[in-house]
Amino acid sequence: MTTDSAPVSNFLRTIIDNDLKSGRYQGRQWAPPPSPAAVRRAGAIDPARIRTRFPPEPNGYLHIGHAKSICLNFGLARDYQGICHLRFDDTNPEKEEDEYVHAIIDMVHWLGFDWVQDGTEHCYFASDYFDTLYQFAEALVQAGHAYVDEQSADEMRATRGTLTEAGTNSPWRDRPATESLTLLREMRAGKHPDGSMALRARIDMASPNINLRDPVLYRIRHASHHRTGNDWCIYPMYAWAHPVEDALEGITHSICTLEFEDQRPFYDWILEHLAELDQLAAPLPRQYEFARLNLSYVVTSKRKLRQLVTEGHVNGWDDPRLPTLAGLRRRGYTPGAIRLFCERLGVSKADSRIDYSVLEQALRDDLDPVAARTVAVLDPVKLVLTNFPADHAEPCSAPLNPHDPDGARRKFPLTRELWIERDDFREEPPKKYFRLFPGNLVRLKYGYVVRCTGCVKNDQGEVTEVHAEYLPDTRSGTPGADAIKVKGAITWVSAAHAIAAEVRLYDRLFRDAHPDRGDQDFLQAINPDSCHVTQAWLEPGTQAEPGTTWQFERLGYFVADREESTTSHPVINRAVTLRDTWA
Repeated sequence: MTTDSAPVSNFLRTIIDNDLKSGRYQGRQWAPPPSPAAVRRAGAIDPARIRTRFPPEPNGYLHIGHAKSICLNFGLARDYQGICHLRFDDTNPEKEEDEYVHAIIDMVHWLGFDWVQDGTEHCYFASDYFDTLYQFAEALVQAGHAYVDEQSADEMRATRGTLTEAGTNSPWRDRPATESLTLLREMRAGKHPDGSMALRARIDMASPNINLRDPVLYRIRHASHHRTGNDWCIYPMYAWAHPVEDALEGITHSICTLEFEDQRPFYDWILEHLAELDQLAAPLPRQYEFARLNLSYVVTSKRKLRQLVTEGHVNGWDDPRLPTLAGLRRRGYTPGAIRLFCERLGVSKADSRIDYSVLEQALRDDLDPVAARTVAVLDPVKLVLTNFPADHAEPCSAPLNPHDPDGARRKFPLTRELWIERDDFREEPPKKYFRLFPGNLVRLKYGYVVRCTGCVKNDQGEVTEVHAEYLPDTRSGTPGADAIKVKGAITWVSAAHAIAAEVRLYDRLFRDAHPDRGDQDFLQAINPDSCHVTQAWLEPGTQAEPGTTWQFERLGYFVADREESTTSHPVINRAVTLRDTWA
């Protein structure tokens, strides 16, 4: 994939520039992971100038927040002639599934990135390193840097201390290394029940950083893993596994979001102690943090997204109202729009909240130059041209895209009976209303000027037909087109030739800009009007192949639903309106 535009400098690029200038990573060796010290030192010189990684946990579908990390990590590797690894941090067997692995791979590819370099596929799993992680844990125990604690989780929590009070040493903290090693091996062999023991790092229970108060490295979980099955009954904690995984893969720049900033001292402690024990080879990875994406009118917590799905508030992980990448794709968002959005956000250390309209504008800007135009009538009422021949079909045409006026054209007929938007007629118009009302002149776009003569209503007083007369010498593109000046133009489709379609008008899922702030119930902020389904009419010739995107003139950008649209039954999703109408 090529970059969308010239890279914009940020603090991470400055760090990488300085590292490359100083030669920090020059001459380092590379070997396929897992690569502890002996393996790494026997490897060839790393062909990648830098190595980054995107490390999702396969416990849900990727969302728009992940897109920022994907674009950043893969983008930096691309721009610096490096390699970005896709790594699945699958250390929690109770929440992870192969379904999520495949969905994540699909979305990263869809965004335009891959992890293949010179024929080598750099896709890895934390579970690939379980044996190595365990060997490193034994090395820490033997060196006196870790111990087996028999306190319960509640007891550990109670003795951990607070932000202002130091923690209290575990009664098992000073047990001999040989005893801890025996117990660790018993844990590994499945001889102890869940929660009865844990392996902890021996650091400093009085540290002002709570993350250094003897954090847990391993916990007992008799649970089947989606890749290793029942081979293991102890699983590494993320904070322990993450830095080791980075080192085993030869990552140079480990880029995380700001919530991991307080974990960085523990990240460094692990790597430095394993290097001292000759388990890891220098140079060691370094962690850097950037502000995560906080987007208004959405929730990105996987737990809350899962709740929306499992409780039926939405129709699956790819529901077009969700901020999941699968949902955004089905909604009609393009990879280019999401990359443009992430590029416009930039990279900083300061947390901020981005309004949803910024994402919507990125989609408009990406689609406008390329999207084919067509006409759709979403709320139809019939317009009858009373003086137009009943058996005549006047051929009309328009550019497929106005940015290429000399390019392909679409063709459609004008007939006596047309469908127009109900909102394009008012029997008693408000001020500055320039569309159809009795006596007013309006242009049928790409067709003739017409004069409204009245309407027909049913017994309930609803307008069922609008009547007008066309002016024969005013057809668009002819010398008489400018003879009569009109202030309004409306879109239309021939009633005899139009294609019936189901159109889903999606809007934001939440009414509140911050639906999950504080202790409020985010479900109470759900927008009851987030999806309105209408039976619409499309311009003849519109091919609703799944995934096809158009601009419906005057209405917005729409896409044929990837899952449900067929030629015989088009199902169309609104991606975004032509302008921001939420306010």
